[in-house]
Amino acid sequence: MKIVLAQQNYHIGNFELNTEKIISGIQEAIAMGADLVVFSELCVCGYPPRDFLEFEDFITKCYAAIDTIKAHTDRIAVIVGAPARNPQREGKDLFNAAWFLHEQEVKHVVHKTLLPTYDVFDEYRYFEPAYEWNVIPFKGKKLALTICEDIWNLGDNPLYRICPMDQLILQQPDVMINISASPFDYDHDQDRKEIIRANVLKYKLPMLYSCTVGSQTEIVFDGGSLIFDAQGNIVKEMPYFQEALQLVELDDLVNSRQPAPVVQHTPIRELVFDYNIDRIYNALVLGIRDYFGKMGFTKAIVASSGGIDSAVTLAIACEALGKDNVRAVLMPSPYSTEHSVDDAVALSESLGNPYDTIRINGIYQSFLDALEPYFKGLPFNVAEENTQSRIRGNLVMALANKFGYILLNTSNKSELSTGYGTLYGDMAGGLSVLGDVYKMQVYALARYINRDKEIIPVNIIEKAPSAELRPNQKDSDSLPDYAVLDRILYQYIERRQGPREIISQGFDPQLVARTLKLVNTNEYKRNQFCPIIRVSSKAFGVGRRVPIVGKYLS
Repeated sequence: MKIVLAQQNYHIGNFELNTEKIISGIQEAIAMGADLVVFSELCVCGYPPRDFLEFEDFITKCYAAIDTIKAHTDRIAVIVGAPARNPQREGKDLFNAAWFLHEQEVKHVVHKTLLPTYDVFDEYRYFEPAYEWNVIPFKGKKLALTICEDIWNLGDNPLYRICPMDQLILQQPDVMINISASPFDYDHDQDRKEIIRANVLKYKLPMLYSCTVGSQTEIVFDGGSLIFDAQGNIVKEMPYFQEALQLVELDDLVNSRQPAPVVQHTPIRELVFDYNIDRIYNALVLGIRDYFGKMGFTKAIVASSGGIDSAVTLAIACEALGKDNVRAVLMPSPYSTEHSVDDAVALSESLGNPYDTIRINGIYQSFLDALEPYFKGLPFNVAEENTQSRIRGNLVMALANKFGYILLNTSNKSELSTGYGTLYGDMAGGLSVLGDVYKMQVYALARYINRDKEIIPVNIIEKAPSAELRPNQKDSDSLPDYAVLDRILYQYIERRQGPREIISQGFDPQLVARTLKLVNTNEYKRNQFCPIIRVSSKAFGVGRRVPIVGKYLS
């Protein structure tokens, strides 16, 4: 039996586009001589559809798309993901389902059993878990079809009480097929390989794993679909961050006698600044490109300061959208150094993107004059600093409104973690590019961007970071050294380690207490922030739900 895995980029709720993509994939698979083509989880409607699932019209359109797709299954069997109605009155109204289409009919509908409710997932909000488990007979073989999380309940600390494959293996299947929408983070591809290999070795069956690709607002799906033989060898690893189709002969997987590999993956337990930095870069490029493409936007604007964060954001945006579609705006204040202005100009000239310079000295002075009677002669402090940032936010948003740009925010994860940013100023934006990237990772991205030639001026990379909102200001005046701060933040945010565990790793107790307090007391700022492209295992946004008014560690 010849099977094709189809790794495609879908658009949530865009039924016409998704259906066209699936039909095109079916036609390509037929041309490749396939008997079966496998698409990914909820491909018909796009993943994650979230509260769209509460609209009956949305579900009706899913069913209409299934009817359209099944008309193209006269010469090939097709597996697609789509919601399925629950005929029982009890329980949730829908199942997350895999539909097996053949001979222009719906032959089987498999329901997802394990419904994740952690991090960015909230599936039990919408779906009912499966009640029964059955293999699918096809061309003399038995297919054990599961959906994403259904294969993840292995290991020392199972999250669920059941493994669907434990039920299916009793029916003696010949192959495991899993359709998935598995989000990217910079260590997750290894986790996937190990969990798939663990299933293969436990059940002694080959597995075909079809994963979606593309970005849906903040969540990036990197593809990397996998084909394992029955010995636990990776026969094929499909491309990352791009669409692709892959043909495989099932008998070759079943009959493989290649020795099982000895593989040991140790999950990262501390922040390695340049770890998988190429994949982080590709994820950010795809995140920008799909956000703009799927929203119908074409042009971006970036507040360019001559600092490392805006430089990396600008360079990634130019890669994603094309240099002519990214406008940089330099807005020096009385405290901006000339070398920063020169660096920002040099960067745009290196990238070839359009740029403008708007000095805000006069505007800033007019604010000070207007506020002077009310500031009552009090000393210069954060109020005057933030005024400059908010002036810049107003100017760049005015240009965005006038010319149809989307403002890309340049704040990094270290700043967002500690509240080192100005609401309605440098925290303004329609999409955050670096909000899930720690400062030291930003430097690693800059070096990666410069891997073949100098694109970001070396001076931007080497100079001490500064907001330049007061004379001789440095980030180190307000924050610990980033190389230390980022490691503490990683332990607290990604690994959810408490103060005692973090201190036991050798960090200064007072610094740990101060850092964690900064994180927790600045939740109110992050709650008002724009969507953040997710590249880590725990990003700010929908996957991290922390009370604003909590008293824990604050």
